[in-house]
Amino acid sequence: MAARFGMVGLGTMGRNLVLNIADHGFEVCGYDRDEQQRKTMEAAAKGKPVTTAASSAELIAKLESPRIIMLLVPAGKIVDAVINELVPQLQKGDILIDGGNSHFTDTDRRYQALQHSGIHFIGMGVSGGEDGARFGPSMMPGGNIESYNLVKDILEAIAAKAEGEPCVAYMGHTAAGHYVKMVHNGIEYAIMQLISEVYGLLKNEGMTNTEFAELFDEWNKGELQSFLVEITSVIFREKDPETGNDLIDMILDKAEQLGTGLWTSQSALELNVLLSVIDIAVSMRYLSSLKEKRVAYAKLYDHQNKKTNVNIEQLKNTCRDALHFAFMMAYGQGLELMKVASAHYHYDTDIKTVVKVWRGGCIIRSALLKDLFEAYEKEPDLSNIIGSAQFVNELKNKRAAVVDFLKTAMDAGMPAAAFAAVLNYFDAYTLAQLPANLIQAQRDLFGAHTYERIDKPGHFHTNWNYTPPEAKQ
Repeated sequence: MAARFGMVGLGTMGRNLVLNIADHGFEVCGYDRDEQQRKTMEAAAKGKPVTTAASSAELIAKLESPRIIMLLVPAGKIVDAVINELVPQLQKGDILIDGGNSHFTDTDRRYQALQHSGIHFIGMGVSGGEDGARFGPSMMPGGNIESYNLVKDILEAIAAKAEGEPCVAYMGHTAAGHYVKMVHNGIEYAIMQLISEVYGLLKNEGMTNTEFAELFDEWNKGELQSFLVEITSVIFREKDPETGNDLIDMILDKAEQLGTGLWTSQSALELNVLLSVIDIAVSMRYLSSLKEKRVAYAKLYDHQNKKTNVNIEQLKNTCRDALHFAFMMAYGQGLELMKVASAHYHYDTDIKTVVKVWRGGCIIRSALLKDLFEAYEKEPDLSNIIGSAQFVNELKNKRAAVVDFLKTAMDAGMPAAAFAAVLNYFDAYTLAQLPANLIQAQRDLFGAHTYERIDKPGHFHTNWNYTPPEAKQ
């Protein structure tokens, strides 16, 4: 029997998605040039409606029409190479899905290139990691709605479910799917950095790994309930099989990155959207990689790692409330960027739908998404949750916790860059009068860049009463 779905790339993610699709009753054919990957696939799929192919031609021959082929290969030139290999062998009406972490500009280019070929192209973000791929990911497909409808039944079947609804939906035109996934990853960066700063401060005050596990367990039962908080508790309980020590204490403090956080920051800069907490999360990962320099510079100073002897139970509550505030800001910044990008790139992305898809399967799934969904359901044109009636009182009440957290961190000499970014972003965005008038005056004095006035419209320039010292000689 011909297969309904084809997969190119049988690494862990591709293999697990194939198994997921097969478990839902769809015949699947997987293609990978690596013979070992094909053998691993065949062994894992024993007894399931799964076949493998050793070439693209064999893959295409084993698929029913219209052919549905998903790519799960490394982003970049490899995606282009696979598409260029497949397209001459495809027919009008066939569907290509790029399920990797492609940059949205590459997805847009590929979409445009295939527009008049008759071949459907879907750029789709997939979140949830290896377990999500196997048992139900969150998926964010973009392109055109006609293309999505051709694969909707399969995607809805294999997606994670939240409150009985599949965590997949059409994200919008052209590259919308990969743009949404990119922002998802940016928010992920921010949340992880915030959690790590809480860990750093509480560890400095003497908390043990066992106490951390219990604390994150407790937090995961309340307003901080989320996948990232849940797995943090698990991490603190894991033992290193080689030494018997807690594994967390054996891991080098160098955080790596694959680029999606950086892409999010770059896009925000291009669109003039404030993204401070995601920006600093990207920067702090880079700073963490400078291990040798950090060790050397630490020997020159003595302000760091000071135990403040604050009441630890009170500090835990402060951290909890500060995290909740900061999580709100991380999501808020990301969703505002998406709204601006949707208008700029004509994606027509519905933010409410994005939030709905993130409720299950993905890395940033959390209880907070329910509040975000309600906020955007009540106010579809909401630009930022800072202005939402759903969040105003909560933000008012929790701001003080961020201030207290930062005071303690500064006294301890512990970095809290993400929390500082969160507070300054919020304080600036909610301040009617910023000191930016001075900046504009400076720009006009040295560069005649003009300024606007508070009492009448237009742009103005002043011949400032200033003579450079060089001109006086």
